[in-house]
Amino acid sequence: MTDAGGDEPALAPRVEGTVTLHDGRRIGFAEYGPPSGRPVLWFHGTPGARRQVPPTARTAADELGVRIVALERPGVGASSPHAYDSIVDYAEDVEQCVDQLGIDRFGIVGLSGGGPYALACAYRLAERTVAAAIIGGVAPSCGEDAPEGGAVALTARFSSVLDLLHEPLGHGLWALVWVLRPLASPAFDLFARLSPPGDKDVFAAPGMKVMFIDDLLRASRRQFRAPVSDLRLFGRPWGFSPRDVTVPILLWHGDEDYIVPVAHGQHLADLVPGAELRVNPGAAHLANLTLGDEVLEAILRHWPVDRS
Repeated sequence: MTDAGGDEPALAPRVEGTVTLHDGRRIGFAEYGPPSGRPVLWFHGTPGARRQVPPTARTAADELGVRIVALERPGVGASSPHAYDSIVDYAEDVEQCVDQLGIDRFGIVGLSGGGPYALACAYRLAERTVAAAIIGGVAPSCGEDAPEGGAVALTARFSSVLDLLHEPLGHGLWALVWVLRPLASPAFDLFARLSPPGDKDVFAAPGMKVMFIDDLLRASRRQFRAPVSDLRLFGRPWGFSPRDVTVPILLWHGDEDYIVPVAHGQHLADLVPGAELRVNPGAAHLANLTLGDEVLEAILRHWPVDRS
């Protein structure tokens, strides 16, 4: 099920591999931090995969005694393709993964497009979830829970097209990424230069460029359908309401986020009972990635003292 990481010590996961689900599908994962640490599930953004864990979080995992388990979504990296009916269905796969990995209680971190999946698990697996932290998370894009505006809101408008074409679009995206692989480094540099000031510092942070490129190239070796699947599900009802989440939810959002506006973070904070929102002044969409230690520490403050 697992293989030891074999890359540079500063970048490699402690272990990575796949979990085989009851129906034969596989979910890829990577682990960081001590195996005896308090488990925190890490849900990557859109796009992303199991190595989209920023250097600050990898370092903090060792320092804080946290076992980060980064789970992929179907159709990227080592995970089998699969089309969910709604976002909440992912929680069933996550439950099988944590059972097989010997995890009882856990925290959750969701980055951007991973935010809805973090909320889904906090809702469906409430008895096992200590707390969930969402960084620049996507809010519902349709129904009574939806705010207005933001790039992600367009997914609801094109939901029927994504339902019809998500398979060919996924193959097309994979082909495009594969062709551009040799240009990954200069493409990253160009994207960083064109990014708003609130994200430039993130791209310049030690190890961040290597992390993004390493994750993207590994994720796209055999498939790259998950980003299209995410967009398809963002435009549908999630299968639950954030209003019904009962575990502690911690939100981080930049006030200059141009992809998921801070109003979406404020809206989620209003929807989820007792949610805490921390707005980062001058930060754009990716800026809070540098706060990996702060995010993990916030989750640990909710950890029951009588549990390991």
